[in-house]
Order: sequence, then C-alpha cells, then structure tokens
Amino acid sequence: MTRKPVWLKRDDWAQAEDAWRGRVEGADLDTQITVFFFSSDEIGAGPVLHKHPYDEMFIVRAGRARFTVGDRKIDAEAGDILMAPAEMAHKFESLGPGRLETTDLHLSPRFVQTDLEGENAG
Repeated sequence: MTRKPVWLKRDDWAQAEDAWRGRVEGADLDTQITVFFFSSDEIGAGPVLHKHPYDEMFIVRAGRARFTVGDRKIDAEAGDILMAPAEMAHKFESLGPGRLETTDLHLSPRFVQTDLEGENAG
C-alpha cells in the first residue's frame, strides 16, 4: 500500500490564532508520533504530574520551564530538549518571564495519559 502525503493547515490543529497550542494525533496521519504544541504566558502554567505508556520528548522553543522527570528537576530554556521515558512521572511549569512554548513528541500514534495529581488523577 502506498502512503500519501498529508498536509494540515493551522486551523486543523491549533486551539488559538495567536499561540502555538494544540495537538495532532499520529494515527490521523498514519504515523507513530503524536505532536503537542504548548504555549502560555502564565507563570506556573503546564500539565499536572502524569505518565504515558510510551516515551515523550520535549523541545523548548521559547521561554523557560521547570521540568520534573522522575526524581529530577531540570530548569530548561529555549533550545533544550528533554525526554521522559515510558511510565516515568513527569510535568513542567513555566518559569517566565514571557511566553513558554514547547513542542512535545509522544512516541505513539494515539495520546494516552494517566494523571497522577489533580482532579483526573488515578
């Protein structure tokens, strides 16, 4: 079977016109990577502590963030790349000042997440 190229327009995945925020499921593109775009101007913004049954890579595109990956705390900035192994608890939060933008690569065709804190924990 021959695979075909796929072209998504910003309106197909973006949640806001003025920020890189949204996701693209790999299965929708017939590939094995799901991509998240995170963007926030709010200090402290970021996902709750969680884990996935697959590896996740983070590319910090702008700003600064404190990542918790397992028992490590890492202050990362634009240009840094981090990886959370499968089943390892992780989260990040914007340190400011200014906008934090990350591109998060979930090495899975589908997004699967178990929250370990917050109202959806368990």
